[in-house]
Amino acid sequence: MIPQWPAPSGVHAWCSTREGGVSAAPYDTLNLGDHVGDDPSAVAENRRRFAQQLKARPVFLQQVHGRGVARLAADTSDGTQADACWTTERGVACTMMVADCLPVLLADRRGRVVGAAHCGWRGLAGEGGQGVLEALWQEMRPEASEAGDMLAWLGPCIGPEAFEVGPEVRAAFVQGDAQAGACFRPHGDGKFLADLPALARRRLAALGFTSVHGNDGSASWCTVTNRSRFFSHRRDRVSGRLAAAAWLA
Repeated sequence: MIPQWPAPSGVHAWCSTREGGVSAAPYDTLNLGDHVGDDPSAVAENRRRFAQQLKARPVFLQQVHGRGVARLAADTSDGTQADACWTTERGVACTMMVADCLPVLLADRRGRVVGAAHCGWRGLAGEGGQGVLEALWQEMRPEASEAGDMLAWLGPCIGPEAFEVGPEVRAAFVQGDAQAGACFRPHGDGKFLADLPALARRRLAALGFTSVHGNDGSASWCTVTNRSRFFSHRRDRVSGRLAAAAWLA
């Protein structure tokens, strides 16, 4: 799927779905994760096809649900540990794998820098309001426009009707933003339904981002309920991985 955002000439983005690969069930078919038990040769072929679609080199990171940020170069190794990345180099794609977590792509309106973040609830919440998006923006900012001139695109993730969480998740967000409580709806026995895209939009707004596109929390974006289109770890437990990428052509 092609992200719909007003990116300048030279900035490109892509988000995979389940379709177009060679993996067998339950990883069918375009699984891009090499850490989920799939046949390594199938993953390698899927990644080759993904790169061919991009016409750029996707860098597949080792994502650990943290706040680490990597600046990518042409020689950055796959498996570099980070949950966000950015680059000013052309032909190098900032790539995030997900299977319920939220991928967020960033781009400078002047086409000088792109970035990507893996936003599970732990990385997004961080500590004291400082999570993976704040860490990424802090590193990108010297090379980028002001936040108000940046673009963000939110990809598919677990939707607000499917993301049941405990009170500790709500507390982690409310600690840094009291109004974030509005993104949680009570859901039986002390649990909540959390709106992950809305939480990310709050964080981006607090950073000064005003041009935010993509996932609005509606049903078509939900990885759990759209079984034929998206992988979902929460739904299937054994699951492949999608990827969202942004790059400078």
